[in-house]
Amino acid sequence: MDLDSALHTALKDEDITKHCIVNTNEDGDRFVGIKADSDNVMVYFPIGYQLPKTDAEIRTDIKHLIQVLSEFTTKKDRLLTLNKFAAPQTVDFPINAYKGVIEYYFSIGGKYYVEVDPTYKTSATGKQDWSRTVKNQVPLIQKKCNVSSFIYTEFTVRATTPNDTKQITQINRFCVYEAFKKLGWLYVPYMPEQPGPHPDVKTSIAIINGRLGNTNDDKKRALFQSMKNMLEYMDEKTSDKQFYFGTDDFDHVWEKLIDRAFGEKNKDKYFPRTRWLLDCGKYKEKRPLLPDTVMIYNDKIYVLDAKCYRYGRTGNPDHLPNGSSINKQITYGEYIERIHGINNDSLFNAFIMPYNMAENFLGLTDTVGNIGEAVGDWRKNKKNYERIQGIVMDTRYLMYHYTGNPMKEKVALADCIEAVLRRGPVPTPTGMAQPVAYEFNPQDDLSIVAEK
Repeated sequence: MDLDSALHTALKDEDITKHCIVNTNEDGDRFVGIKADSDNVMVYFPIGYQLPKTDAEIRTDIKHLIQVLSEFTTKKDRLLTLNKFAAPQTVDFPINAYKGVIEYYFSIGGKYYVEVDPTYKTSATGKQDWSRTVKNQVPLIQKKCNVSSFIYTEFTVRATTPNDTKQITQINRFCVYEAFKKLGWLYVPYMPEQPGPHPDVKTSIAIINGRLGNTNDDKKRALFQSMKNMLEYMDEKTSDKQFYFGTDDFDHVWEKLIDRAFGEKNKDKYFPRTRWLLDCGKYKEKRPLLPDTVMIYNDKIYVLDAKCYRYGRTGNPDHLPNGSSINKQITYGEYIERIHGINNDSLFNAFIMPYNMAENFLGLTDTVGNIGEAVGDWRKNKKNYERIQGIVMDTRYLMYHYTGNPMKEKVALADCIEAVLRRGPVPTPTGMAQPVAYEFNPQDDLSIVAEK
């Protein structure tokens, strides 16, 4: 089965769920994105993701997954290790270009891009072309007070006629067809007609470059750029047997999602710096320790370390942050306390890990929950920042609510971090803490926001 046949299989499949997998984040099962080869097409969602029930919702989630990966990954992130002996392969499939061509096609009613040619006709109304009117129309002559004047009762007027034989339309038909072969199954259960004759890829790129240089319409420019990106990819690729879009390193995406949702933009002042004082040459200042996210809410500081670890799915303590991560968080807290004079009631520490609110062994039923806390046996653990809270957050919810530094989510996260601390001192080894969750109440939020 070739790639096109495989994609058609997915396209016609009534149950798109069969083509979706939620990965476990274990070795060999870390890829998040889309893979298509000669046998099948599969979509891989990140650990903790709950797939919705309906076909339409799943298709929407796939498009949203593409959006998140496009926003939070770089070319360096989009590398796949196909096997442990092979060099990583760059995942450079321009998926947004393919989406852009398809979505423009739908935006104009399922039609191809067509340019219009100017035409002229004789009419009493319309946009008058005076130079052609003077040449082609016979006026009435009116004479008054020995002064002659010309009166036109009909004019040469400008009109337009669609011309679907132009090369740009032929190129668009080709691009639409190619885009549907790869991603059409995300939108509709059918394929457009075969494209017919069209310029070769290199000629097509040159024609589109010309259009880009002479077009000010943003919507048309976006279409032409998408077509160009598609064609350049086709020109450079060595095989049509498979394509990928995604990353083996969703950990970085998780960190960026947390930082976008909760973080302060100017967090450099919270970084403890180190340096070498060398006997020879200038002193060397090392890069600072970088906490993933610093959240400030209600005049309190929360140092957050996003960890895309498996504990929320497995319940295995080995899948929690280790001692070096715990000690690093304590260092952040101690630095902020000393340098910025933050008191104990206003400084907190937490790890943020993914989980599935709909299916989890913790008994949690909200988007964010507390699973316990990490402490250093070498510390007295009397200060809040010495007790790093273990927080789990629903993956799908975060992926849909990371924009705008949302206040509702900050309220829930802050309360979830502080809930365990309100229970008193660190429990003894025999006093195992139970998971607690914070259920957001909009009425509660109003008073908290008002105070802020």
